[in-house]
Amino acid sequence: MRKKIAADAPLQLGNQLCFAVYSTAHAFNRVYKPLLDRLGLTYPQYLVMLVLWERDGLSVKEIGERLFLDSGTLTPLLKRIEALHLIKRTRSAEDERQVLVTLTAQGAGLRDKARTIVPPAILDATGCSIAELADLHGRLVKLREHLNAAVEG
Repeated sequence: MRKKIAADAPLQLGNQLCFAVYSTAHAFNRVYKPLLDRLGLTYPQYLVMLVLWERDGLSVKEIGERLFLDSGTLTPLLKRIEALHLIKRTRSAEDERQVLVTLTAQGAGLRDKARTIVPPAILDATGCSIAELADLHGRLVKLREHLNAAVEG
């Protein structure tokens, strides 16, 4: 019986790294939801805003590359954020096929509110030090890069 248990260990849910990451993502979403409700944003909208707070005036393609999203997923998301008056989408003067996304004054102003609400609450909820989170972040990014490389061949 022990051999069967040991042989089945790679197929046990509790031993799956992918499930640990998946269930942790759900836990993060539960922590983020009330925080982002105070900002009037969903988590995907918050990610777009983070990208634009780093560098305003990006193309839809550039935002999609940063967030690993295709334009079919990103466009409806951007439309909803635009309806909140946080961003503006305009066609590029150089290439009309390209849509540029810029922050409105309201969208830029939301950054200060987000800074005071989200990072401190997330740090507290994790129970980790900044150094521990930085280490974990680096390891997860490296893992993502390896996984993407394995898929891309």
